[in-house]
Amino acid sequence: MAFIKINRQNFFHNLNQFALKCGSKDKLAIVLKDNAYGHGLELIAQLSAEFGLTQAVVRHYKEALQIKPYFKGILILGDRACVDTHCSFALNSLDDILKAQKGSNVELKVDTGMHRNGIAINELEHALEQIEAKGLKLKGVLTHNRSADELSSELFWQNKQFEEVKRRVQAYGYTDIRFHSFNSASALRLPCEQEDLIRLGIGAYGYNELPKIYNHIELKPVLSLWAKRVAKRQLKKGERVGYGGQFIAPNEMTVSTYDLGYGDGWMRSNSMNPFMTAEGLPMLGRVSMDYIVLESEKEEVCIVNNALEAGKQVKTISYEIVTLLNPHIEKVID
Repeated sequence: MAFIKINRQNFFHNLNQFALKCGSKDKLAIVLKDNAYGHGLELIAQLSAEFGLTQAVVRHYKEALQIKPYFKGILILGDRACVDTHCSFALNSLDDILKAQKGSNVELKVDTGMHRNGIAINELEHALEQIEAKGLKLKGVLTHNRSADELSSELFWQNKQFEEVKRRVQAYGYTDIRFHSFNSASALRLPCEQEDLIRLGIGAYGYNELPKIYNHIELKPVLSLWAKRVAKRQLKKGERVGYGGQFIAPNEMTVSTYDLGYGDGWMRSNSMNPFMTAEGLPMLGRVSMDYIVLESEKEEVCIVNNALEAGKQVKTISYEIVTLLNPHIEKVID
């Protein structure tokens, strides 16, 4: 079967780079949603704890249940709040407050400009009143920056918005809770002193989607995707490969099928223009559900070792390349 190698040394290197930038690893919360960005939920949780991280962020409560042994605290971004001393739940709307179980640990998300999730700033005091009335335990206030990975002034504008949110929440009486807005890109661009928590996502896995001006911190890709040979055959000139016979052999050649396809999360759309693997081999013909074809006789080939570069080939971002990978793909620590 196809498999993924996780480079422990590169992962620890990335975490250390952010710990140095932010002053302490205690500020870092590893984002593990969507199977740890395709890297493996429990495996990355284990490595994060080994490094010394104590906080994590996930999307669903069931993910938190899987990784509880590794962390002191877990923030859940997208589930109904329930009572669990180990977890806090993001409140993304006023309705979330009404649905939350009394006694739950919660963190209020405020919309400072992304207009996706979070209460409006003009609803802030009303939301705080509702949290108190419902008997919820407010542990934090957060927002999400919409343009941190772009060369623009919008990040500074949103920071000003969040500073006002923080002032009003503290004026209301909440002075001992945490406030956080920074993701990986924000932490690379700005000083981290004002933040109580850094939600470290794609940066931990080795990617920086910022313009080159912000490449002053070296990050190293953690994941590499490999496929194993299934069969080998000789093609004559003019013979066609795969569904629709899209690839036509220009001469006699030796090709092999490898056990990776769109069923594993490798996009079929990658067939339209031949994708070049990390070893410089073009994929021949269309991607099938379970197979690709390469001009190679090797037992194993590396398909991707840098999702940022792979994404450029198919006009997408590193996030999509790694998060589409099927969780069933075996993972090994390299």
